[in-house]
Amino acid sequence: VQVVESGGGLVQAGGSLKLSCVASGWISDGGAIGWFRQAPGKEREGISCVSRKDGRTDYVDSGQGRFTVSADNAKNAVYLEMSSLKPEDTAVYYCAADYFDCQTIARMSLTYTYWGQGTQVTVSS
Repeated sequence: VQVVESGGGLVQAGGSLKLSCVASGWISDGGAIGWFRQAPGKEREGISCVSRKDGRTDYVDSGQGRFTVSADNAKNAVYLEMSSLKPEDTAVYYCAADYFDCQTIARMSLTYTYWGQGTQVTVSS
């Protein structure tokens, strides 16, 4: 599976940004696509997970209700819409994919197998 993120950039505090992730090359219908971020000097944190089979989305509390994830199965794409952005949202945002579903990944604390290169989001105050 190849994973490519796009859409990062510089935005002012209070603004919005939409990131895209395309995960291609799947050999089955199942699996999961997740969003993560890593701020400078901090550990990587999870944002969400979308199960490819049923479209169910599980959110971690990283966005505090300001982040919305959507999926377009026809395009193998998952989108992360971020609003009311804060300087502390500044980070490299990563998309990842795996053949396990979201529930299995969470229950077994698995690390996703396939990762994108990341896209930088910088929020200025």
